[in-house]
Amino acid sequence: MDYAATTPVDPRVLEAMKPYFLKKYGNSMSLHAWGREAKEALENSRETVASLMNADQEEVIFLGSGTEGSNMVLKGTAFANRKKGKHIIVSSIEHHCVLESARWLERQGFEITYLPVDKYGLVDLNALENAIKKDTILVSVMHANNEIGTIEPVEEIGKLCREKGIYFYSDAAQSYGKIPVDVEKMNVDLLMVDAHKIYGPKGTGALFIRKGTKIEPLLHGGGHEFGLRSSTVNVASIVGFAKAVEIQKKEMNSDANKQTKFRDRLIKEILKIEDSHLNGHPTKRLPNNAHFWFAYIEGESLITQLDMHGIAASTGSACSSESLEPSHVLLAIGLKPQEAHGSLRLTTGKYTTKKDVDYVLEILPKAVKRLREISPFKGGWE
Repeated sequence: MDYAATTPVDPRVLEAMKPYFLKKYGNSMSLHAWGREAKEALENSRETVASLMNADQEEVIFLGSGTEGSNMVLKGTAFANRKKGKHIIVSSIEHHCVLESARWLERQGFEITYLPVDKYGLVDLNALENAIKKDTILVSVMHANNEIGTIEPVEEIGKLCREKGIYFYSDAAQSYGKIPVDVEKMNVDLLMVDAHKIYGPKGTGALFIRKGTKIEPLLHGGGHEFGLRSSTVNVASIVGFAKAVEIQKKEMNSDANKQTKFRDRLIKEILKIEDSHLNGHPTKRLPNNAHFWFAYIEGESLITQLDMHGIAASTGSACSSESLEPSHVLLAIGLKPQEAHGSLRLTTGKYTTKKDVDYVLEILPKAVKRLREISPFKGGWE
């Protein structure tokens, strides 16, 4: 129940990768036959990954992670366009890799506006328009939130940015391969995706950079990836990423239908628990995401209780799960710190079964009840 954190590698993906560890291990920059073989695999993979987002092949570069992609977008566009302006807008519920990059840029003299969201986590278009200044160079709003699953109105955001002549970046790590992602319809200039969220290998991501976008690379060296990301290319993992995309192309709709049914059942049954609340938009949300907060209990204790019964879940994003601070996403949608601390994220995947969902619905109410019986918060919540 924690597929948003990561996914297992699909066995078909692993089989596609194996030859590139053992036999087809050439460096894609080498001129000999082994190198040409690796280069061909790289470019075929690039075409596959680009096709699922309706991008041109030469507009996609491969990276080491989604975090690297967000760092490159914010820092790379900031420094490449600083003569035009030094103002950047990011939503208040962005992933930490965006927010920490933005805070770093603030220390370098850039101005950052943190855009508020409503109680469902949706960005307000009027608030965005009012936040835009003459020297705004970039807007960053994720496609779908990694914690609460809310899907943002990216098409409208992108249209507004395009009218104003501002670059628009969207983190699509949680949506790509799960729901339709189309860089043309979304009006994005930059978009990031990640292999390990769709049953591909960890340590591999991709970044869409629209032709003509001014961006500086983070890594300098041998000029790999059109001169934008120097480093020996991880061909095996990129081949695995492409295989995962190929599979999702065929199975995405059926997976989404199955997971939507699981999600809706989880929401319906869990909200029957007294003093339970849904986080995120009730309908504009990822098909596999169900996110709640429970009064009078602490989320970490709930995760421990579930773990003791063999259920993996999350009380926040995996990247910050060891932090004692309440989720910035939950605070942004209006929850009090004590409410945010009582959160639970359940995310399903292609290997989730009805039996799994039934088991969660059997164990979770008992765990909540037990924790409330010993809760120091009960009776003194306010």
